[in-house]
Amino acid sequence: MDLNDQNEWWRHSVCYQVYVRSFADADGDGIGDLPGITSRLPYLRDLGVDSLWITPFYTSPQNDHGYDVADYRDVDPLFGTLGDADELLARAHDLGLRVIVDLVPNHTSDRHEWFQAALAAGPGSKERERYVFRDSTDGNPPNNWQSVFGGPAWTRVEAGPGERAQWYLHLFDSTQPDLNWRNPEVGDMFEDVLRFWLDRGVDGFRVDVAHGLVKDESLRDQVVDPDEEPSSIPEESTAGGVGASGDSMVERHMRDEPMWDQPEVHDVYRRWHKVLAEYGGDRMTVAEAWTQTPESMARFVRDDEMNQAFNFSWLLAPWSAEAFSEVITGTLDAIEDVDASPTWVLSNHDVVRHPTRYGGGATGLARARAAMLTMLALPGSSYLYQGEELGLEQVDVGPEHRSDPSWFRTGEEGRDGCRVPIPWGGEDPSYGFGPSEAQPWLPQPVDWAPLTVAAQDADPDSTLSFYRAALAARRKLALAAGDDVAMLDLGTDVLAFRRGVLTVVLNCGTEGVELPAGDIAAASGKLEGRLLGADTAVWLRSG
Repeated sequence: MDLNDQNEWWRHSVCYQVYVRSFADADGDGIGDLPGITSRLPYLRDLGVDSLWITPFYTSPQNDHGYDVADYRDVDPLFGTLGDADELLARAHDLGLRVIVDLVPNHTSDRHEWFQAALAAGPGSKERERYVFRDSTDGNPPNNWQSVFGGPAWTRVEAGPGERAQWYLHLFDSTQPDLNWRNPEVGDMFEDVLRFWLDRGVDGFRVDVAHGLVKDESLRDQVVDPDEEPSSIPEESTAGGVGASGDSMVERHMRDEPMWDQPEVHDVYRRWHKVLAEYGGDRMTVAEAWTQTPESMARFVRDDEMNQAFNFSWLLAPWSAEAFSEVITGTLDAIEDVDASPTWVLSNHDVVRHPTRYGGGATGLARARAAMLTMLALPGSSYLYQGEELGLEQVDVGPEHRSDPSWFRTGEEGRDGCRVPIPWGGEDPSYGFGPSEAQPWLPQPVDWAPLTVAAQDADPDSTLSFYRAALAARRKLALAAGDDVAMLDLGTDVLAFRRGVLTVVLNCGTEGVELPAGDIAAASGKLEGRLLGADTAVWLRSG
């Protein structure tokens, strides 16, 4: 594989996830927007990333912060205009950055014109065939499926005069009705959406809930063992340190899942693959697919489907050399037969930030830096979540400020704590997030002044400086190291592997580890001679 082949730029890209509401606010309303992102693009270039993924900015009532789309071909006024989107794309490309936009094909907003037409048209209409409407004769939901956000996955629609009452399916919030992907109209509409944004110059699409588009045609009940709760939500993982706080969609545990990962979903992505191929071969798709095994994940990245799929295995793993080793070998083995490149990710907008998962405080930050340096040494692409380069931890957002729909449906804490706007400078909120000095849409902690970009910029020991150095080292050393990874045995609590001229060692234990031969090329923390301390990683270069 030619690493200079621009038609496969995503294979080794470092992609920075921008949560649009919380990155930068240009107009002073306390909510991030597209002009705010554009103004900070030089920061991303200087950080050393190759691309950025922007969460949904389409027209939306914002019940799920943009993941409830009312118009896929326009920008919500909250975030700007189509002209602002065009300017962002042009500026990013001028700076050498690729732009991936979020696509939400599993469901629309209940404000989408299609759903409003379906409600008006009534049972048996072609308008309702665009969604999953069903009758129920006993007054109960049509099946036992549960919403990811808690409660039944069905909402009853009141019947008009002379009509029968029906229910509609929503695997997420009741304001997010699921589309019926067995209806050809749905596929045609999304092909038009793809072309709309491809024509404007986007470089790729991150596909939300990519495993969920097609449901078992019978809509049968989910088969539940006696010790299981009927559920379509992947449960939180306490073993991985993610916490039981309703904050994420992680760790699939149900044996029977008629609502997820149906075989026909792959037909959708084969069609999309053909569309993107018409645009010169340098456009890409990456799936958010919560699958049960590495093998099922690999099916999404066969050579006629998607280019990448998020690999959440490391995100789910506890702080353990053995667990990390299993993630690496399992991932590489799974994609070997489909000629895909692996992806690696530690945090995103749906999960507790990884410094907090790894214990918080100084320990959590040391582990987070070590894990990130180890991840960057692996072949494939890495996805970073905004603010992790500043060492931000999960924020305890008070109940009065929470806005995650899962909080309102379940009473559990939700995902707001990882979505707090990032600090750019100054001593007090909003830390340069926007022109207003007032707290933004989610309040920032009052002790964040030492974590701002401005505070860390000139400090050679800061987490921001570490990220810049690590990303520069990756460009210089890791990209030319080849794709073969050989695991090494340096002890039970040590993860070690060799990739070309690089040897990578991560100490997950409590005792120091003597380093093997090689010149030190990068380290996540201070070293004492050739002794690698606890919660520290190092790159060694030979030859």
